[in-house]
Amino acid sequence: MGKEEISTTKYLIHAQINANGIVEKPDVVGAIFGQTEGLLSNDLDLRELQKTGRIGRIKVNINSKAGRSKGEIIIPSSLDRVETAILAASLETINRVGPCEAYIQVFKVEDVRAVKRRKVVERAKELYKGMMDEVTPESLKMIEEVKEAMRVHEITDYGDEKLPAGPNVTSSDAILVVEGRADVLNLLRYGVKNAIAVEGVSVPKTVAELTKNKTVTAFLDGDRGGDLILKELLQVGEVDYVTRAPRGKEVEDLSKDEVMIALRDKIPVEQICHDIVKPEKPENKGGDKINVLKGILNDLEGSGNAEIFDDALNILKEVKVENLYDELKKVERNAYAVVFDGVISQRLIDIAKDKGLKQLVAVRMSEVVKKPSPVKVITK
Repeated sequence: MGKEEISTTKYLIHAQINANGIVEKPDVVGAIFGQTEGLLSNDLDLRELQKTGRIGRIKVNINSKAGRSKGEIIIPSSLDRVETAILAASLETINRVGPCEAYIQVFKVEDVRAVKRRKVVERAKELYKGMMDEVTPESLKMIEEVKEAMRVHEITDYGDEKLPAGPNVTSSDAILVVEGRADVLNLLRYGVKNAIAVEGVSVPKTVAELTKNKTVTAFLDGDRGGDLILKELLQVGEVDYVTRAPRGKEVEDLSKDEVMIALRDKIPVEQICHDIVKPEKPENKGGDKINVLKGILNDLEGSGNAEIFDDALNILKEVKVENLYDELKKVERNAYAVVFDGVISQRLIDIAKDKGLKQLVAVRMSEVVKKPSPVKVITK
């Protein structure tokens, strides 16, 4: 294949040939021209195509062994995809080479440009890596300084209280509510431009009003301050989702991966509402606890769901009732109560007893349940 052919070639047709006898390259080339002649339109006549340079020189590698010949045919094509496919298919009509029976099968049509593109990408990666290797700590520091300046430039003041906010808070349908200015800046660093800060434990009126018209995710620090802000947000605003920095960390310190994981793992506010109810009953002893559990049962009725709680009535897990038995088998020993929209069976009492649970709360109890048991059974 000459240099000119390589530069204009779009596709390479690869075919395998098997012949019952000894044949050589000129025989194969002759059979290709001879037996495809007149088969296709004049536009796709092989001799014409080769004269005009639309197909390249046919390359044949063939070996003979034990009275049989086997080899590969490669035909360069600068035709379009459809014409190349028709040409390739026509090769399979050849059934003789010289005096011998022969069989040709096309096993691939290679897109030369795709191969070139792959090479370009690989080389670009190498060049980019070389460029990055040359970036000195000093220049990296400069880059960071410029980025920091840009982030500070992007931050805006929102509302009468001039709260720190990303530039997209007004235009975005969804917003993040965070604690302080440093949190907004850190999120801007990772391209998150729809955060607004409450700047303190009390939630400003501006934020409370803003939450009524947006999809709101509270993204708070993993400490007691975050708990307090969340509690007030739920009282004065409308929150849809909640996510937290890892326990003991603050949003302003998180890496990009930690921010993205926290946003991905946000949970609907309904799932944490029972946690927020909890502080109202600090001790939750005896009858108080039972009343709270009965209240939860009222909320669950008709949902087909079950909730597992610890001793402080923090929700440990929410599952469908049909999966409750399997979940209880896996539950840790710190589970205290189960509330579910269903019927208490002997099987459930046995697993609850085995896991050290104290309360089973449900709509009703099956008649086959035998008592006594250390598990307290509560029904409507």
